[in-house]
Amino acid sequence: MKKAFILLVVTILLNINGFAQQVNQYVKIETPQGWCIVMLYNQTPVHRDNFIRLVKSGYLNKTTFNRILKNFVIQGGDQDSLYDKGRTLNADQKWIAPELDTTLFHKRGAVAMGRDDNPAQSSFTTQFYIVDGRKYTSGRLDTIEKRSNVHFSAAQRQAYTTIGGTPSLDQHYTVFGEIVKGIELIDKITAVKVDKNGNPDMPVWMKITVLNSKQVAKVLAGK
Repeated sequence: MKKAFILLVVTILLNINGFAQQVNQYVKIETPQGWCIVMLYNQTPVHRDNFIRLVKSGYLNKTTFNRILKNFVIQGGDQDSLYDKGRTLNADQKWIAPELDTTLFHKRGAVAMGRDDNPAQSSFTTQFYIVDGRKYTSGRLDTIEKRSNVHFSAAQRQAYTTIGGTPSLDQHYTVFGEIVKGIELIDKITAVKVDKNGNPDMPVWMKITVLNSKQVAKVLAGK
């Protein structure tokens, strides 16, 4: 009887622990143009935890969305020049191995980590982007598949032909989250006046906070 009770308790604890591991974490991104809620993926734990660490430390709040390319991506965090060869990086600026998952892709509203053209496809920890992209026809996706020797799943094809995205980036950059509320922020930011390189005329600052479970429930419920 005692052993059965202990086994029951252990089973319950394991189930609780398993459930806790499955719960996603969320952040709120605020800008002069508005805000959005991003759900971080548990399938990319290193990128997720790195992003949360930067948010909690306030690091990203000192940066801006410095490269805005309509129909492509909105890039924020540290600029490319900060990880040029020969430059000494600070403790927060480093490289992490990619976490490429075929179920996570560059649909519109996806959030991914930036990098340079390093062959390992390692991510630069303090640079990220939000996907804008555009819609693709099935024929165009067929062409990309043949040219790049990739295969788009039914879910990818559904997303790219209906809401759009940037399929050419799939399996080359780590996608670690997606906008689940406030996706209209993308249109508002891409409407900002920029130069030929996508640099905005006025700084697009960001304020990012980690939401607790009560805040998440309230925001997603529209309260």
